[in-house]
Amino acid sequence: MNSYDEFATKELKKLTDFQNKFIEGFNINSYKDWFYDSESSLIRLYNNDEDEIIFQYIPIGTFSLKSETWMWSWFNENMIEPNKNDTLEIKNFGLEKNFEKLIMGTFPSNVYDGWEFLAIAHKLFGGLGVYKVPTNQLEFYMVLEKVVKDKKSPEVIKLKQNKIKCATHGIGRAAFVCNHLNLIMQNGFNEAFESSFGMELDENSEFQAWCDKCEKVRMKFNGWNEESEKFAQIKLVCENCYFELKEFNQR
Repeated sequence: MNSYDEFATKELKKLTDFQNKFIEGFNINSYKDWFYDSESSLIRLYNNDEDEIIFQYIPIGTFSLKSETWMWSWFNENMIEPNKNDTLEIKNFGLEKNFEKLIMGTFPSNVYDGWEFLAIAHKLFGGLGVYKVPTNQLEFYMVLEKVVKDKKSPEVIKLKQNKIKCATHGIGRAAFVCNHLNLIMQNGFNEAFESSFGMELDENSEFQAWCDKCEKVRMKFNGWNEESEKFAQIKLVCENCYFELKEFNQR
């Protein structure tokens, strides 16, 4: 076992003990839904408008389930959190200790690495606890710095629609489409709801679309589940890309 493995194992044990107290103290497992606002680095855990808690977070990094690679937030050009460069402190720590995994921006990895990285980030940044946001293709790891709203501080905080940085269109609202939708061959266009460019969305809604083949598979399996989502291979695009795909693929 090299020095990094020893260090990471020790810090992960510390985090596990700390995280158990955090989960119990804030009743984290009682919240069924989540929503995060990249522009303000806020994440909302909630069941309804009366039963919610909002944390300020530090974006630590992401793990791609498709390519099985880790990417640190400081290296991620598509990440728009204003505090993402705080994670350069992790890189600097890696340079000091000669820990290669903390220095490289992106590399082949696994889900276990992500929790070790959270443990190291928590050692460096402190915070109330840590959280992992799961999506279809990506797992997003974050350190929760402080509570900005709970039952003790019930002021209204409106989270914005999540945004991404698109290589073609710049920063725009996030949208999700199946992997079969493209601008080369028309494959049909099915939506979660009727949409128009620039329309207002509530905080629980996102642009979502899939092709005709995905719709047949979705109907076969009675909705979205592990099998239908595996066929769809949902990917993240910006709002502009979404409506370009909609215009081209509608039949």
